[in-house]
Amino acid sequence: MNSGPVPSPPPRPDAVHDAPLRIAYLSYRGKPHVGGQGVYTRHLTKALADLGHHVEVLGGQPYPLLDERVPLTRLPSLDIYNDHHPMRMPGWWELRDWIDAVEVGVFMSGSFPEPLSFSLRAWRHLRDRVADFDVVHDNQCLGYGMLGILRTGLPLVATVHHPITVDRRLEMEHARNRRERWAKARWHGFTRMQVRVARRMPRIITVSENSHRDICTEFGVRPDRMATIPVGVDVDLFAPRPAVPVVPGRIVTTASADVALKGQRFLLEALAVLREERPETHLVVIGRRKEGGESARTIDRLGLQDAVTNVSGVDDDAIVDLYASAEVACVPSLYEGFSLPAIEAQACGVPLVATDGGALPEVVGPHGETAFVVAAGDVAALADGLRATLGRGAELRAGVGAAGRRRVVENWSWRIMAQRTVEEYRRTIAMTPDRPC
Repeated sequence: MNSGPVPSPPPRPDAVHDAPLRIAYLSYRGKPHVGGQGVYTRHLTKALADLGHHVEVLGGQPYPLLDERVPLTRLPSLDIYNDHHPMRMPGWWELRDWIDAVEVGVFMSGSFPEPLSFSLRAWRHLRDRVADFDVVHDNQCLGYGMLGILRTGLPLVATVHHPITVDRRLEMEHARNRRERWAKARWHGFTRMQVRVARRMPRIITVSENSHRDICTEFGVRPDRMATIPVGVDVDLFAPRPAVPVVPGRIVTTASADVALKGQRFLLEALAVLREERPETHLVVIGRRKEGGESARTIDRLGLQDAVTNVSGVDDDAIVDLYASAEVACVPSLYEGFSLPAIEAQACGVPLVATDGGALPEVVGPHGETAFVVAAGDVAALADGLRATLGRGAELRAGVGAAGRRRVVENWSWRIMAQRTVEEYRRTIAMTPDRPC
C-alpha cells in the first residue's frame, strides 16, 4: 500500500476522447480481504491502471490494499468502529475540526456516521484539487459531501452495489425486540441521506440487474441514469488447486459482517442439523467473529464451539487454499446485490450452495448445473441443499464445480469490467457542463 506523498498526476487530457483519464476513486471503507467494497476497490483500480489510467484512491479506515501503481491518499476518520475497540467514544482532544465534531454528533445520535463524515472530507480535499482529475468515482458512500463535489464541476460517477435500505428492513425484521428494532432503525438513519444523494447523481453504476431494479424502486433513481456492470474475479488466482487435500465434511463460507442480511444464523442452524447425521461436518468462516454478536450467540446456543472456525486477516492466496480444502462452499445470504464470495468460490471449482436472495440466482447460474440454489431464510432447505451436495460422489461434485468455474471464466473479467466502467466515465464527462480545466 502506498500511503506516502502522492505523485503528481499527468497533465489533463481531453477526457472525452481515448486519452488516459485521471480518476479520483473514493472508498470510505476498504476492508482488504473480507467485504465486497474493499475487494471491488482493489481489483477495479488495478484493472484501471492496467488500462493505462491514473487512479488515486481517497480512503478512510480500514484502508484498502492497493496495487503499487495506485496511490492512496488517507482521509482518516475517528475510527470509531475499529476492530480492537468498536463503538468507542472519541475523546474531545481527538477532534481536529468541524467534520470530526459532525462524526461524533451523528454517532451519539445512534446512526452510522462514516458515509457523511467521509464525504465531507473528500469534498474538502477535492475542492482544492479540481484541476488534478477528470472524473470522481464514489464507491457506495453517497454522503452529502458528494453534492459539494458536484458543485466543483467535477464529473461524478457512483457505484451502488445494492440499496442499504434493504439491509435496514431485514435488520429490523430480525430484531429480537422493540428496543433492538428501534436501535437498528436509528443506526440506519444514514440511508435517508443516501436516497437523497443517489437521486442527484448524474450517473450510477450497479452490479446486477436485481440491484438495478431495487435501486430504482428503493431509491427512486431513473433507470436511464444507471448502468449495470457486474463485478469481476481474478480467475488466474481464484482457480482449482488439486494439490490441496479436501477435508471431509468441510463447508466454507465468507462473512464480511455479522448482520441479518448475510444469513449466518440460518447456516449455523443448518450445520447443527447436519452434525446429527454427519458428526464430521464443520464450518470454516472467512471473517472475524464478533464478540456477543448474533453468530457468537447462535454458536453458543447450539453447542457448535468445536464445529466452527473463524479465519480472518488472511490474503487471497490463503482464501483460495481454504476453498480448495472444502467439500462445499455456501452463501446463505438473505439478500445480495451481487456476491463476490459466490463467484470466487465458483472460480475455484468448488461446488456451491447459495440461496435465492437478491441477485444470487442471476449470479451463480442454473440450479443443479453450475450451483445449488435454495430458498433464503429457510433452515430446512439450506440443510437439504448442503446434505445433498455432501452426499454426492466426489466426481459429481467436481462436475458442478467445473461448470461453475466455466461460467465465471466466460462471464466475468476485471479487465472487461474496467473497460465498461471507463465508458461510463467518458459518458459522464461528456454530459458534465463547465468542466474544470
